[in-house]
Amino acid sequence: MEPFKWIGDLTTVHAFESGILDLKDFYFTGDDYSYKIEIEAKRRFLQLLKDRFNSGVSYNSHVLKWDTVIEQKTMELSRYLTGKSNLPDLSDPKPELDRTDSLELRKRILSLSVSEAKELGIGKSTLHYLRKKARNEHSFMVYEKALTKVQSKTITYRGD
Repeated sequence: MEPFKWIGDLTTVHAFESGILDLKDFYFTGDDYSYKIEIEAKRRFLQLLKDRFNSGVSYNSHVLKWDTVIEQKTMELSRYLTGKSNLPDLSDPKPELDRTDSLELRKRILSLSVSEAKELGIGKSTLHYLRKKARNEHSFMVYEKALTKVQSKTITYRGD
């Protein structure tokens, strides 16, 4: 379990950063001094976790779901423990933890004027959405098409 614990950790961080979960989704029970999660919040989180396990990863020249990779690694480990094979490589495949919302990208988005955005082919509503998300401390996704446009031109910063 430990080599893949990061999937649950990453999903939890993403759930809070994206706003899928918030502190208001939890309540304190005084009788046993623990926090409980609201049923609807639990459903949202479990769906996010399911999506993460069903996401694709490149492994052995194939694109597999993480749950399939975990199943294969478990079988490799069991063969090793029974003396039928060598120790499995639990470091492969590696997680891809790249984010599209870097500080550099946030600065680029916030420094874009409406006219510069128009030159890049970014509409006013898209620019408004991107600025709103860039000002927020939470992580956010920038779709590939908009990301390519924003990154295509060097922007002169007007300050932090």
